[in-house]
Amino acid sequence: MSQVFQLLLENLLAEREHFNRIWFASDQVTPPQFSYQVNFPRVELVISGEYPNLLENPDKSVTESKLLAGDALYVPPNSWNKPNWDTDCSVLSLLFGKRQLGFSLVSKAKNQPGFYDVQKHSLQTRTGHAIDHILAALNTLAKEPVQTPMDGYLLHALLSYCQQMLIAPAAGTRNRVEDLYQGICIYIQENFHRHITRESIAHRFNITPNHLSRLFRQQGHMRMADYITWVRIDRAKFMLKRYDFRLGEVATRCGFQDVNYFYRVFKSKTGMTPSEYRGSD
Repeated sequence: MSQVFQLLLENLLAEREHFNRIWFASDQVTPPQFSYQVNFPRVELVISGEYPNLLENPDKSVTESKLLAGDALYVPPNSWNKPNWDTDCSVLSLLFGKRQLGFSLVSKAKNQPGFYDVQKHSLQTRTGHAIDHILAALNTLAKEPVQTPMDGYLLHALLSYCQQMLIAPAAGTRNRVEDLYQGICIYIQENFHRHITRESIAHRFNITPNHLSRLFRQQGHMRMADYITWVRIDRAKFMLKRYDFRLGEVATRCGFQDVNYFYRVFKSKTGMTPSEYRGSD
């Protein structure tokens, strides 16, 4: 699977010395419901078609921007974007987690309910290397009024570094089982706000539900259901401090369908009610 993404990046770097346009996501206004928002950086590259997204503008307004083939979107940690998937498009996403780098290629046909092609891969993140500084520079650049031409140089360097990581993984890299486990963790962190189940996750990764449960028992320190809850509570803590959402909206945005259940789970995991946590130092 790594060869698929290695060839994709090789072709992107060879064919597109300069990106058509590099967009930057932000988080100065309240994100729309069901936006993608995680605590690690992401890059989305439009391979083909049209990829509309709700994005925040420098004047803090929110509009739908049409990303086209050759465009790239850089999303700093805790910034957001909300894609509209009702188009013909193929999008390559790179997700820079703390422990793993995730690759995801999805293709969508207009007026079709699901994706017709989904490919995923992950590998161990290198820490203390140049990639950390490239990401830090992009995160800083995202806040500056003038971003070109530095954005193109930095993004080109980032993709080149990721390509080299695919060609020569870090020493002591994990085996396929742990790579799969870490890839599923990235998927959960990206989709915590959605209705995700053991069955839907297993289907997305082309494994059986029993295999998925066994994977978490062997690789993780908690059951998969507990991991999903941990991710959701962690994001709820961020939202309670960052936004003035009502508790019901925090619950919904974090994937809890029932606010009373959210209240009970939050208190059992943190020792405080959501309101108490919001008011704490």
